Amino acid sequence: MLKAYACRNGRLQRLAPEVAADALWFDLEKPDPEDYAFVTRVTGLVLPQYADLQEIESSSRLAAENEILTLSMPIVTRANGMMEANVCGFVISPRYLVTLRFAPSVLFNQFSTSAPPENTPGSAHIFAGLLEGIVDRQADSLEKLREELDHLSHKVFHHRLGSRTPTRNTERELQAILVTLGRDYDAISYLRDSQLGVARIAPYAIAAAEWMQKPVRDRLKSVQKDVSSLNEFSTHLTDKVQFLLDSTLGLINIAQNSLIKVLTIVSIMGIPPTLIAGIYGMNFHNMPELSWNFGYEYAWAIMILSAVAPLVWFRKRGWI
Repeated sequence: MLKAYACRNGRLQRLAPEVAADALWFDLEKPDPEDYAFVTRVTGLVLPQYADLQEIESSSRLAAENEILTLSMPIVTRANGMMEANVCGFVISPRYLVTLRFAPSVLFNQFSTSAPPENTPGSAHIFAGLLEGIVDRQADSLEKLREELDHLSHKVFHHRLGSRTPTRNTERELQAILVTLGRDYDAISYLRDSQLGVARIAPYAIAAAEWMQKPVRDRLKSVQKDVSSLNEFSTHLTDKVQFLLDSTLGLINIAQNSLIKVLTIVSIMGIPPTLIAGIYGMNFHNMPELSWNFGYEYAWAIMILSAVAPLVWFRKRGWI
């Protein structure tokens, strides 16, 4: 998909395909060879391919030649309600801005209508506005993750088992918490990669594009500061996820130990009665108990007492 925008009365306006040659910003989403060829013919810019944008070396992600910047960074998109990691490319010249995406993005789709007038005079202003929008979306996502982690923290540390032994619902709840923590960790990782991408791009653009005006440079410097604070917040959330993960695993271990303890107590309670029943069940001819009038009741009393005595002793020791 190819979208072309021009600046009309201080606002971005999408152009029809037949007049797209007058565009200022070309936004390519999952472009095909025809889209590449058209934008290259109109702008004269060399556009990177998908494989080029996936490179992780700084030299591959950041390049400048003849006042043209070729930049790439990871971005976070959503599919079926889940965050996914994707890649985005920027090719910037004093006249044109070309963005290349390979997954739908709400930010890019909404930017053309939400960008304020002062953000749209030229390609550099649009580029700065997009970076600001990316950082704002990152901040919103981190705030939602913090709320979710706070909710999980409440469930973990204010959790009531309701009994001394774990129930099936308790086990399922703890398993659900583990799954949620894993999903949140993935989301934080994707956002962190995107933040590092912005943190590399912004200062590089300031240093490499001398033709950018001072207002644009100031905006990019502000983006740097915002990303720096978001990186610290991401680190805090990562530590919180790890802490909650350890705590949840600890609760699971406690629940498992409680179950094992119950089984151990039951087995210990059954050993003495089994021993007594085995002794009096041998039926040897010279056993004096065979002629007792109350031998049956006596055996039952001894077995019950031998089963209850360990239970009383465990409780006295505080083990149950």
